Amino acid sequence: MDFIKQPMEIENKSMDIIAPHLAGLNLSEAETKVYSRMIHASGDVGYAEVIRMSPDAIEATKAALLRGANIYTDVEMVRTGIHKPSFNRYGGKIECLISDPEIAEKAKREGTTRAMAAMRHFGKDLEGAIVAIGNAPTALFEVLRMAREENIRPAAIIGIPVGFVGAADSKAELAEYGEIPYITVEGTKGGSPIAASVINAILYLIDNRR
Repeated sequence: MDFIKQPMEIENKSMDIIAPHLAGLNLSEAETKVYSRMIHASGDVGYAEVIRMSPDAIEATKAALLRGANIYTDVEMVRTGIHKPSFNRYGGKIECLISDPEIAEKAKREGTTRAMAAMRHFGKDLEGAIVAIGNAPTALFEVLRMAREENIRPAAIIGIPVGFVGAADSKAELAEYGEIPYITVEGTKGGSPIAASVINAILYLIDNRR
């Protein structure tokens, strides 16, 4: 069987296949690249109809990355999926505490999820940072609570938790809140690879070296 073997050729062909599904959505060039990367990561062109972002989301995330802002993730899969050679050019760190024993004990003591306890622990460190959530709706709910009640303002929230319990509601709340630049997906779709793909897409907008 003959098949494409070169990574960039595979990627370029994939983007050619995705392009017609974005036609008519009136996207900017930057938005098109972020949408395309999300669809590529999911293998699902149905994402084209459910991706939502605030008008300032891409520029806010780009600016944060360029100034070396940290990224705080809910699970290790998001951290693992971010392209480190691109991210490391700007001096930030990617933080995740989901497996930290102290966080596990805190979550047990408070009757919450570990992802939620981790976001509480990050607290004011989220100010001016990028929050990338790909798994846990509870983490997104907690970040939004801190924004409302404690006036903590991340530079941007990539809020794309997946699943049937709380995911759709948490993402709807993110979009409705609207005071922090955000990128999300309506409904139950999402996941860590999709959240990471957003960060990677914006990193590649800054500098397409891999």
